[in-house]
Amino acid sequence: MPRIVIVGAGLSGLATAHYLRRQLAKSGATAEIRILESDRVPGGKMRTVAEEGFRMEWGPNGFLTNKPYGLELAEELGITPRLARSSDLARKRFVYVDGALHRLPESPPAFLRSGLMTWGGKLRLLGEPFARPAPEGVDESLGDFARRRLGPQALAHLIDPMAAGIYAGDPDKMSLRACFPRIHELEAQHGGLVKGMLAVRRDKKRQGEKPAMSAGPGGVLYSFDQGVSVLAETLATQAGASLELGVSVDRIERAAGAEGRYRLHLTAGGQRQTLEADEVVLSAPAYAAGDMVAPLDGALADALRAIPYSPITVAAVGFDQATLGNPLDGFGFLIPGGQGRKILGALWDSSVFSGRAPEGKALIRVMVGGVRAPDLAALPEQELIALVRGELRDIMGIDAQPVIARRFYHERGIPQYLVGHPERMAQIDARLAALPGLHLNSNAYRGIALNDCVLQSRLLAERIVAGLGPAAAISRSA
Repeated sequence: MPRIVIVGAGLSGLATAHYLRRQLAKSGATAEIRILESDRVPGGKMRTVAEEGFRMEWGPNGFLTNKPYGLELAEELGITPRLARSSDLARKRFVYVDGALHRLPESPPAFLRSGLMTWGGKLRLLGEPFARPAPEGVDESLGDFARRRLGPQALAHLIDPMAAGIYAGDPDKMSLRACFPRIHELEAQHGGLVKGMLAVRRDKKRQGEKPAMSAGPGGVLYSFDQGVSVLAETLATQAGASLELGVSVDRIERAAGAEGRYRLHLTAGGQRQTLEADEVVLSAPAYAAGDMVAPLDGALADALRAIPYSPITVAAVGFDQATLGNPLDGFGFLIPGGQGRKILGALWDSSVFSGRAPEGKALIRVMVGGVRAPDLAALPEQELIALVRGELRDIMGIDAQPVIARRFYHERGIPQYLVGHPERMAQIDARLAALPGLHLNSNAYRGIALNDCVLQSRLLAERIVAGLGPAAAISRSA
Protein backbone atom coordinates (compact mmCIF):
# COMPACT_ATOMS: atom_id res chain seq x y z
CA MET A 1 0.00 0.00 0.00
CA PRO A 2 1.44 3.44 -0.90
CA ARG A 3 2.31 5.68 2.02
CA ILE A 4 1.58 9.41 1.94
CA VAL A 5 3.36 11.50 4.58
CA ILE A 6 2.26 15.06 5.29
CA VAL A 7 4.77 17.17 7.19
CA GLY A 8 2.99 19.91 9.11
CA ALA A 9 -0.44 19.92 10.75
CA GLY A 10 -1.47 23.50 10.16
CA LEU A 11 -4.62 24.15 8.17
CA SER A 12 -3.02 23.17 4.84
CA GLY A 13 -1.66 19.87 6.14
CA LEU A 14 -4.84 18.87 7.95
CA ALA A 15 -7.06 19.88 5.02
CA THR A 16 -4.85 17.94 2.60
CA ALA A 17 -5.30 14.81 4.72
CA HIS A 18 -9.07 15.37 4.80
CA TYR A 19 -9.32 15.68 1.04
CA LEU A 20 -6.99 12.73 0.49
CA ARG A 21 -9.33 10.51 2.50
CA ARG A 22 -12.33 11.77 0.53
CA GLN A 23 -10.63 11.26 -2.83
CA LEU A 24 -9.36 7.81 -1.90
CA ALA A 25 -12.87 6.78 -0.89
CA LYS A 26 -14.28 8.09 -4.18
CA SER A 27 -11.66 6.47 -6.39
CA GLY A 28 -11.46 3.12 -4.62
CA ALA A 29 -7.69 3.52 -4.26
CA THR A 30 -5.96 2.79 -0.96
CA ALA A 31 -3.07 4.50 0.77
CA GLU A 32 -1.66 4.96 4.26
CA ILE A 33 -1.74 8.59 5.40
CA ARG A 34 0.50 9.91 8.17
CA ILE A 35 0.66 13.52 9.40
CA LEU A 36 3.78 14.62 11.28
CA GLU A 37 3.70 17.82 13.35
CA SER A 38 6.61 19.17 15.38
CA ASP A 39 4.38 21.16 17.75
CA ARG A 40 2.33 19.63 20.54
CA VAL A 41 -0.82 21.36 19.28
CA PRO A 42 -2.19 21.07 15.72
CA GLY A 43 -3.56 23.97 13.71
CA GLY A 44 -0.53 26.19 13.21
CA LYS A 45 -1.51 29.83 13.72
CA MET A 46 -5.21 28.96 13.63
CA ARG A 47 -5.38 28.74 17.39
CA THR A 48 -7.85 30.19 19.89
CA VAL A 49 -6.82 30.77 23.49
CA ALA A 50 -9.69 30.65 26.00
CA GLU A 51 -8.94 32.38 29.30
CA GLU A 52 -11.07 34.12 31.94
CA GLY A 53 -14.08 34.03 29.62
CA PHE A 54 -12.21 35.66 26.70
CA ARG A 55 -11.51 33.91 23.40
CA MET A 56 -8.33 35.31 21.89
CA GLU A 57 -7.08 34.41 18.41
CA TRP A 58 -3.39 33.83 17.78
CA GLY A 59 -3.69 34.94 14.19
CA PRO A 60 -6.63 35.10 11.74
CA ASN A 61 -10.07 35.64 13.22
CA GLY A 62 -12.11 34.05 10.44
CA PHE A 63 -12.67 33.71 6.71
CA LEU A 64 -14.72 35.49 4.06
CA THR A 65 -17.51 34.07 1.95
CA ASN A 66 -16.26 35.81 -1.21
CA LYS A 67 -14.90 32.36 -2.03
CA PRO A 68 -16.87 29.21 -1.14
CA TYR A 69 -14.12 26.85 0.00
CA GLY A 70 -14.18 27.49 3.75
CA LEU A 71 -17.95 27.09 3.92
CA GLU A 72 -17.77 23.92 1.82
CA LEU A 73 -15.17 22.42 4.15
CA ALA A 74 -17.29 23.25 7.21
CA GLU A 75 -20.25 21.50 5.59
CA GLU A 76 -18.17 18.42 4.75
CA LEU A 77 -17.00 18.24 8.37
CA GLY A 78 -20.53 18.60 9.75
CA ILE A 79 -19.72 21.78 11.69
CA THR A 80 -21.97 24.20 9.81
CA PRO A 81 -24.14 24.63 12.96
CA ARG A 82 -21.04 25.93 14.73
CA LEU A 83 -20.41 28.69 12.20
CA ALA A 84 -20.51 32.21 13.63
CA ARG A 85 -21.49 35.06 11.32
CA SER A 86 -19.87 38.40 12.00
CA SER A 87 -21.98 41.27 13.25
CA ASP A 88 -23.15 43.90 10.78
CA LEU A 89 -20.75 46.18 12.64
CA ALA A 90 -17.96 44.39 10.75
CA ARG A 91 -18.89 46.48 7.71
CA LYS A 92 -17.77 49.63 9.54
CA ARG A 93 -14.04 49.86 9.04
CA PHE A 94 -11.80 52.79 9.87
CA VAL A 95 -8.44 54.23 8.82
CA TYR A 96 -6.37 56.46 11.08
CA VAL A 97 -5.15 59.53 9.17
CA ASP A 98 -3.91 62.89 10.50
CA GLY A 99 -4.81 62.13 14.10
CA ALA A 100 -8.37 60.89 13.55
CA LEU A 101 -10.27 57.73 12.68
CA HIS A 102 -12.08 58.02 9.35
CA ARG A 103 -14.71 55.52 8.31
CA LEU A 104 -14.06 53.85 4.98
CA PRO A 105 -16.85 55.05 2.67
CA GLU A 106 -19.29 52.45 1.36
CA SER A 107 -20.99 54.52 -1.35
CA PRO A 108 -20.10 57.30 -3.81
CA PRO A 109 -21.86 59.99 -1.71
CA ALA A 110 -20.07 58.76 1.43
CA PHE A 111 -16.78 58.85 -0.47
CA LEU A 112 -17.33 62.46 -1.48
CA ARG A 113 -18.20 63.44 2.11
CA SER A 114 -15.32 61.52 3.68
CA GLY A 115 -12.37 63.34 5.23
CA LEU A 116 -10.09 60.39 4.51
CA MET A 117 -8.76 62.04 1.33
CA THR A 118 -8.42 65.59 0.07
CA TRP A 119 -10.45 66.78 -2.90
CA GLY A 120 -7.33 66.50 -5.03
CA GLY A 121 -6.87 62.88 -3.97
CA LYS A 122 -10.55 62.13 -4.59
CA LEU A 123 -10.49 63.64 -8.09
CA ARG A 124 -7.34 61.66 -8.92
CA LEU A 125 -8.99 58.44 -7.76
CA LEU A 126 -12.13 59.22 -9.77
CA GLY A 127 -9.88 59.46 -12.82
CA GLU A 128 -9.02 55.75 -12.55
CA PRO A 129 -10.82 54.79 -15.81
CA PHE A 130 -8.40 57.05 -17.70
CA ALA A 131 -5.18 55.78 -16.11
CA ARG A 132 -2.43 54.50 -18.33
CA PRO A 133 -2.35 50.71 -18.93
CA ALA A 134 -0.13 48.26 -17.11
CA PRO A 135 3.44 47.86 -18.38
CA GLU A 136 3.81 44.70 -20.45
CA GLY A 137 5.82 41.80 -19.13
CA VAL A 138 6.39 43.37 -15.72
CA ASP A 139 5.49 41.89 -12.33
CA GLU A 140 4.26 45.24 -11.05
CA SER A 141 4.36 46.07 -7.35
CA LEU A 142 1.14 46.88 -5.53
CA GLY A 143 2.52 50.37 -4.84
CA ASP A 144 3.32 51.09 -8.50
CA PHE A 145 -0.09 49.79 -9.55
CA ALA A 146 -1.85 52.05 -7.01
CA ARG A 147 0.11 55.15 -8.04
CA ARG A 148 -0.58 54.47 -11.72
CA ARG A 149 -4.30 53.81 -11.42
CA LEU A 150 -5.43 55.52 -8.20
CA GLY A 151 -2.89 58.17 -7.32
CA PRO A 152 -0.37 58.64 -4.50
CA GLN A 153 -2.92 59.66 -1.87
CA ALA A 154 -5.07 56.59 -2.46
CA LEU A 155 -1.92 54.50 -2.11
CA ALA A 156 -1.03 56.20 1.18
CA HIS A 157 -4.49 56.25 2.78
CA LEU A 158 -6.20 53.18 1.31
CA ILE A 159 -3.78 50.67 -0.19
CA ASP A 160 -0.93 50.93 2.31
CA PRO A 161 -3.11 50.18 5.37
CA MET A 162 -4.78 47.31 3.49
CA ALA A 163 -1.34 45.83 2.74
CA ALA A 164 -0.42 46.20 6.42
CA GLY A 165 -3.67 44.61 7.59
CA ILE A 166 -3.50 41.55 5.35
CA TYR A 167 0.20 40.88 4.85
CA ALA A 168 1.91 43.21 7.35
CA GLY A 169 3.85 44.10 4.20
CA ASP A 170 5.23 46.97 2.12
CA PRO A 171 3.14 47.73 -0.99
CA ASP A 172 6.22 48.90 -2.88
CA LYS A 173 7.73 45.42 -2.53
CA MET A 174 4.59 43.27 -2.84
CA SER A 175 3.71 41.60 -6.15
CA LEU A 176 0.26 42.74 -7.31
CA ARG A 177 -0.22 39.59 -9.40
CA ALA A 178 0.68 37.25 -6.51
CA CYS A 179 -0.96 39.13 -3.62
CA PHE A 180 -4.12 40.36 -5.34
CA PRO A 181 -4.59 38.27 -8.48
CA ARG A 182 -8.24 39.30 -8.85
CA ILE A 183 -7.31 42.98 -9.12
CA HIS A 184 -4.67 42.10 -11.70
CA GLU A 185 -7.24 40.09 -13.66
CA LEU A 186 -9.85 42.87 -13.59
CA GLU A 187 -7.42 45.31 -15.19
CA ALA A 188 -6.13 42.76 -17.70
CA GLN A 189 -9.62 41.68 -18.79
CA HIS A 190 -11.52 44.98 -18.63
CA GLY A 191 -8.88 47.69 -18.92
CA GLY A 192 -9.41 49.10 -15.42
CA LEU A 193 -10.87 48.58 -11.96
CA VAL A 194 -14.05 50.62 -12.40
CA LYS A 195 -14.82 48.96 -15.73
CA GLY A 196 -14.06 45.56 -14.22
CA MET A 197 -16.22 46.09 -11.12
CA LEU A 198 -19.12 47.34 -13.25
CA ALA A 199 -18.83 44.23 -15.42
CA VAL A 200 -18.85 42.00 -12.33
CA ARG A 201 -21.94 43.79 -10.98
CA ARG A 202 -23.73 43.32 -14.30
CA ASP A 203 -22.89 39.61 -14.31
CA LYS A 204 -24.18 39.19 -10.77
CA LYS A 205 -27.42 40.98 -11.58
CA ARG A 206 -27.94 38.74 -14.60
CA GLN A 207 -27.49 35.75 -12.29
CA GLY A 208 -30.13 37.09 -9.90
CA GLU A 209 -27.69 38.26 -7.22
CA LYS A 210 -27.90 41.64 -5.54
CA PRO A 211 -24.40 43.14 -5.39
CA ALA A 212 -23.70 44.77 -2.03
CA MET A 213 -21.64 47.84 -1.33
CA SER A 214 -18.98 47.28 1.30
CA ALA A 215 -15.83 48.96 2.52
CA GLY A 216 -14.33 45.54 3.12
CA PRO A 217 -12.81 43.05 0.70
CA GLY A 218 -16.19 41.51 -0.18
CA GLY A 219 -18.19 38.66 1.26
CA VAL A 220 -19.24 38.12 4.85
CA LEU A 221 -16.73 37.32 7.59
CA TYR A 222 -17.34 34.01 9.38
CA SER A 223 -15.69 32.16 12.24
CA PHE A 224 -16.94 29.47 14.63
CA ASP A 225 -18.76 29.59 17.94
CA GLN A 226 -15.57 29.01 19.94
CA GLY A 227 -13.09 30.60 17.53
CA VAL A 228 -11.14 29.53 14.48
CA SER A 229 -9.51 26.62 16.33
CA VAL A 230 -12.80 24.73 15.96
CA LEU A 231 -11.89 24.01 12.34
CA ALA A 232 -8.37 22.79 13.11
CA GLU A 233 -9.55 20.73 16.09
CA THR A 234 -12.26 19.06 14.00
CA LEU A 235 -9.80 18.19 11.25
CA ALA A 236 -7.31 16.88 13.83
CA THR A 237 -9.99 14.73 15.49
CA GLN A 238 -10.97 13.33 12.10
CA ALA A 239 -7.33 12.48 11.40
CA GLY A 240 -7.22 10.26 14.49
CA ALA A 241 -4.12 8.12 14.94
CA SER A 242 -2.69 9.26 11.60
CA LEU A 243 -1.76 12.57 13.27
CA GLU A 244 1.51 12.34 15.21
CA LEU A 245 2.42 15.37 17.33
CA GLY A 246 5.89 16.24 18.61
CA VAL A 247 7.54 14.76 15.51
CA SER A 248 10.03 16.99 13.67
CA VAL A 249 11.48 16.27 10.23
CA ASP A 250 14.86 17.82 9.43
CA ARG A 251 15.83 16.37 6.06
CA ILE A 252 14.54 14.25 3.20
CA GLU A 253 16.56 12.02 0.91
CA ARG A 254 15.92 9.51 -1.83
CA ALA A 255 15.36 6.05 -0.37
CA ALA A 256 18.13 3.66 -1.33
CA GLY A 257 17.09 0.78 -3.57
CA ALA A 258 13.46 1.94 -3.86
CA GLU A 259 12.82 3.95 -7.00
CA GLY A 260 10.50 6.91 -6.45
CA ARG A 261 10.43 6.65 -2.66
CA TYR A 262 11.70 9.17 -0.13
CA ARG A 263 13.33 8.70 3.26
CA LEU A 264 12.46 11.23 5.96
CA HIS A 265 14.87 11.76 8.85
CA LEU A 266 12.97 12.76 11.95
CA THR A 267 12.96 13.03 15.73
CA ALA A 268 10.07 11.56 17.73
CA GLY A 269 10.02 11.14 21.49
CA GLY A 270 13.62 12.27 21.67
CA GLN A 271 14.68 9.41 19.39
CA ARG A 272 16.12 9.66 15.87
CA GLN A 273 14.13 7.70 13.29
CA THR A 274 13.62 7.33 9.56
CA LEU A 275 10.41 6.89 7.63
CA GLU A 276 9.94 6.03 3.96
CA ALA A 277 7.12 7.37 1.84
CA ASP A 278 5.86 7.22 -1.73
CA GLU A 279 4.35 10.71 -1.59
CA VAL A 280 5.54 13.55 0.64
CA VAL A 281 3.56 16.74 1.20
CA LEU A 282 5.51 19.53 2.87
CA SER A 283 2.98 21.75 4.63
CA ALA A 284 5.64 23.39 6.76
CA PRO A 285 6.68 27.04 6.29
CA ALA A 286 8.78 27.66 3.18
CA TYR A 287 12.01 28.19 5.10
CA ALA A 288 11.56 24.89 6.98
CA ALA A 289 10.66 23.07 3.76
CA GLY A 290 13.83 24.50 2.22
CA ASP A 291 15.97 22.99 4.97
CA MET A 292 14.25 19.61 4.55
CA VAL A 293 14.75 19.37 0.77
CA ALA A 294 18.35 20.62 0.73
CA PRO A 295 19.77 17.07 0.36
CA LEU A 296 17.49 16.51 -2.65
CA ASP A 297 17.93 19.78 -4.54
CA GLY A 298 20.02 22.74 -3.38
CA ALA A 299 18.48 25.14 -5.90
CA LEU A 300 14.97 24.24 -4.75
CA ALA A 301 16.04 24.73 -1.14
CA ASP A 302 17.44 28.17 -1.95
CA ALA A 303 14.26 29.21 -3.76
CA LEU A 304 12.14 28.20 -0.79
CA ARG A 305 14.38 29.91 1.75
CA ALA A 306 14.21 33.09 -0.35
CA ILE A 307 10.50 33.55 0.45
CA PRO A 308 10.59 36.06 3.33
CA TYR A 309 8.21 36.27 6.28
CA SER A 310 7.17 39.36 8.22
CA PRO A 311 7.30 39.25 12.04
CA ILE A 312 4.00 40.06 13.71
CA THR A 313 2.72 40.26 17.26
CA VAL A 314 -0.96 40.10 18.15
CA ALA A 315 -1.71 41.70 21.51
CA ALA A 316 -5.09 40.78 22.98
CA VAL A 317 -6.34 43.23 25.62
CA GLY A 318 -9.65 42.92 27.45
CA PHE A 319 -11.45 45.70 29.32
CA ASP A 320 -14.53 46.37 31.39
CA GLN A 321 -16.85 47.81 28.76
CA ALA A 322 -18.00 50.57 31.14
CA THR A 323 -14.44 51.95 31.45
CA LEU A 324 -13.78 52.34 27.73
CA GLY A 325 -15.62 55.52 26.83
CA ASN A 326 -15.72 54.14 23.28
CA PRO A 327 -18.61 52.09 21.85
CA LEU A 328 -16.34 49.96 19.60
CA ASP A 329 -19.07 50.09 16.96
CA GLY A 330 -17.16 48.64 14.05
CA PHE A 331 -14.62 46.11 12.82
CA GLY A 332 -11.59 48.11 13.87
CA PHE A 333 -9.02 50.33 12.21
CA LEU A 334 -5.79 50.24 10.21
CA ILE A 335 -2.98 52.77 10.16
CA PRO A 336 -1.02 53.84 7.06
CA GLY A 337 2.71 54.28 7.32
CA GLY A 338 3.97 57.80 7.94
CA GLN A 339 1.34 58.58 10.60
CA GLY A 340 3.78 58.46 13.51
CA ARG A 341 2.11 55.48 15.18
CA LYS A 342 3.71 52.30 16.54
CA ILE A 343 0.96 49.80 15.72
CA LEU A 344 -0.47 48.56 12.43
CA GLY A 345 -4.08 48.64 13.58
CA ALA A 346 -6.61 47.03 15.90
CA LEU A 347 -9.58 44.68 15.60
CA TRP A 348 -12.57 45.12 17.90
CA ASP A 349 -13.12 41.39 18.21
CA SER A 350 -15.95 41.43 20.76
CA SER A 351 -17.94 43.72 18.46
CA VAL A 352 -17.35 41.51 15.43
CA PHE A 353 -18.21 38.11 16.94
CA SER A 354 -20.32 37.24 19.96
CA GLY A 355 -18.75 35.10 22.66
CA ARG A 356 -15.29 36.66 22.38
CA ALA A 357 -15.59 38.42 25.75
CA PRO A 358 -17.68 37.84 28.89
CA GLU A 359 -20.82 39.91 29.50
CA GLY A 360 -19.88 43.51 30.23
CA LYS A 361 -16.34 43.09 28.85
CA ALA A 362 -14.72 44.03 25.52
CA LEU A 363 -11.81 42.48 23.62
CA ILE A 364 -9.45 44.36 21.31
CA ARG A 365 -6.63 42.72 19.36
CA VAL A 366 -3.79 44.99 18.28
CA MET A 367 -1.28 44.19 15.52
CA VAL A 368 2.33 45.27 15.99
CA GLY A 369 5.40 44.89 13.80
CA GLY A 370 5.31 43.65 10.23
CA VAL A 371 7.96 44.79 7.77
CA ARG A 372 7.21 48.34 8.92
CA ALA A 373 8.49 47.84 12.51
CA PRO A 374 9.94 44.33 13.02
CA ASP A 375 11.81 45.32 16.20
CA LEU A 376 8.59 46.35 17.93
CA ALA A 377 7.04 42.94 17.29
CA ALA A 378 9.86 41.34 19.29
CA LEU A 379 9.47 43.51 22.39
CA PRO A 380 9.11 41.65 25.72
CA GLU A 381 5.50 41.19 26.77
CA GLN A 382 5.43 43.91 29.43
CA GLU A 383 6.94 46.53 27.11
CA LEU A 384 4.71 45.45 24.24
CA ILE A 385 1.53 45.73 26.30
CA ALA A 386 2.61 49.16 27.59
CA LEU A 387 3.18 50.29 24.00
CA VAL A 388 -0.24 48.99 22.96
CA ARG A 389 -1.99 50.73 25.85
CA GLY A 390 -0.32 54.01 24.96
CA GLU A 391 -1.41 53.72 21.34
CA LEU A 392 -5.01 52.87 22.27
CA ARG A 393 -5.05 55.87 24.62
CA ASP A 394 -3.79 58.27 21.94
CA ILE A 395 -5.91 56.89 19.09
CA MET A 396 -9.15 55.83 20.78
CA GLY A 397 -9.07 57.65 24.12
CA ILE A 398 -8.92 54.38 26.08
CA ASP A 399 -7.00 54.94 29.30
CA ALA A 400 -8.54 52.10 31.32
CA GLN A 401 -6.59 49.32 32.99
CA PRO A 402 -7.01 46.04 31.05
CA VAL A 403 -8.56 43.12 32.90
CA ILE A 404 -6.51 40.77 30.71
CA ALA A 405 -3.57 41.28 28.35
CA ARG A 406 -1.78 38.63 26.33
CA ARG A 407 0.93 38.76 23.64
CA PHE A 408 1.21 36.27 20.77
CA TYR A 409 4.53 36.72 18.95
CA HIS A 410 5.19 35.18 15.54
CA GLU A 411 8.84 35.70 14.60
CA ARG A 412 8.14 34.60 11.04
CA GLY A 413 4.44 35.24 10.86
CA ILE A 414 3.17 36.06 7.37
CA PRO A 415 4.83 35.02 4.09
CA GLN A 416 5.58 37.91 1.76
CA TYR A 417 4.77 37.60 -1.94
CA LEU A 418 7.34 40.09 -3.19
CA VAL A 419 7.83 41.32 -6.75
CA GLY A 420 9.15 38.31 -8.64
CA HIS A 421 7.07 35.80 -6.63
CA PRO A 422 5.30 34.39 -9.74
CA GLU A 423 8.68 33.79 -11.38
CA ARG A 424 10.01 32.19 -8.19
CA MET A 425 6.98 29.88 -8.11
CA ALA A 426 7.65 28.90 -11.74
CA GLN A 427 11.22 28.04 -10.75
CA ILE A 428 10.00 26.01 -7.76
CA ASP A 429 7.49 24.13 -9.90
CA ALA A 430 10.18 23.32 -12.44
CA ARG A 431 12.45 21.89 -9.73
CA LEU A 432 9.57 19.86 -8.27
CA ALA A 433 8.84 18.35 -11.68
CA ALA A 434 12.14 16.48 -11.36
CA LEU A 435 11.08 15.12 -7.94
CA PRO A 436 7.83 13.22 -8.55
CA GLY A 437 5.99 12.44 -5.36
CA LEU A 438 7.27 15.54 -3.55
CA HIS A 439 4.71 18.33 -3.04
CA LEU A 440 4.57 21.75 -1.39
CA ASN A 441 1.39 23.07 0.18
CA SER A 442 1.27 25.97 2.62
CA ASN A 443 0.28 29.63 2.63
CA ALA A 444 3.72 30.61 1.31
CA TYR A 445 2.91 29.87 -2.31
CA ARG A 446 -0.54 30.57 -3.79
CA GLY A 447 -2.58 32.50 -1.26
CA ILE A 448 -2.36 33.21 2.47
CA ALA A 449 -6.08 33.25 3.34
CA LEU A 450 -8.05 30.30 4.71
CA ASN A 451 -10.07 29.91 1.50
CA ASP A 452 -6.89 29.78 -0.58
CA CYS A 453 -5.30 27.15 1.67
CA VAL A 454 -8.43 24.98 1.56
CA LEU A 455 -8.66 25.16 -2.23
CA GLN A 456 -4.98 24.35 -2.77
CA SER A 457 -5.27 21.41 -0.37
CA ARG A 458 -8.21 19.97 -2.28
CA LEU A 459 -6.53 20.40 -5.66
CA LEU A 460 -3.33 18.76 -4.40
CA ALA A 461 -5.22 15.81 -2.94
CA GLU A 462 -7.00 15.29 -6.26
CA ARG A 463 -3.68 15.28 -8.15
CA ILE A 464 -2.07 12.83 -5.74
CA VAL A 465 -4.94 10.35 -5.77
CA ALA A 466 -5.23 10.60 -9.55
CA GLY A 467 -1.70 9.20 -9.69
CA LEU A 468 -2.54 6.33 -7.34
CA GLY A 469 -4.43 4.10 -9.74
CA PRO A 470 -4.25 0.35 -9.20
CA ALA A 471 -1.16 -0.04 -11.38
CA ALA A 472 0.63 2.82 -9.65
CA ALA A 473 -0.31 1.45 -6.24
CA ILE A 474 1.19 -1.93 -7.05
CA SER A 475 4.38 -0.64 -8.66
CA ARG A 476 5.13 1.98 -6.01
CA SER A 477 4.53 -0.29 -3.04
CA ALA A 478 6.43 -3.24 -4.44
